[in-house]
Amino acid sequence: MARHPWLVLIVSMVVGVVLAGIGSAQQFPMLDEVANKVVQKYQTSSCEQLWMEKGQKKPQSPMEEKLVQLLHSDPAMRQEFFNRVSMPIAMKMFECGMIP
Repeated sequence: MARHPWLVLIVSMVVGVVLAGIGSAQQFPMLDEVANKVVQKYQTSSCEQLWMEKGQKKPQSPMEEKLVQLLHSDPAMRQEFFNRVSMPIAMKMFECGMIP
């Protein structure tokens, strides 16, 4: 173990990241549900469906409305939400030609 101090550092960093992820997931349970729903929508929708929905404004569910209010008032929750949904949304939009 003394010959590989970098291994101890890497393992402790991984454990820290995992624990931070678990802590943030427990901190925002409603965010988990909505973020998972958003990611699932983009992962399962076809490009044609996304193009058709692009210009339409859909009414939000009461849970979505509440989450939007919370996102406006809680910077930590807002950061966590965008950390979870931004990459899957951006990837799908890129695949569908919706962003360059």
